[in-house]
Amino acid sequence: MFPINNPMNRTLNALDLIAEKHKALASNLANMNTPNYKRKDVSFTQYLAGSTNSLETKLASKLGASPINIETSNEKIDPATELAESQKNVMMYTIAARRMTSLITEMRQVINMGNG
Repeated sequence: MFPINNPMNRTLNALDLIAEKHKALASNLANMNTPNYKRKDVSFTQYLAGSTNSLETKLASKLGASPINIETSNEKIDPATELAESQKNVMMYTIAARRMTSLITEMRQVINMGNG
């Protein structure tokens, strides 16, 4: 596959992490009334901390702590907080998906220039 510092690989990894966070948020909402359920969270500061991209670095400072590290806690699940986190996650997904689209477009342009 691609080296870890490759922009496409970093974007693919970000999409994977965002998907894992969304699964954790959905699980929290689905199990908020389940006795002894432990709230799950996925944070990826460690993944983003090594980035040279300023947007990713800013996101790293706001997000949390490691690549696909599912943390559990005994915190009471607040549906409003979980939904707000879900919306943030959707925005992150949108940014990552647009980045991937941009990378693919750049690759197509390079390939087309080589064919012309």
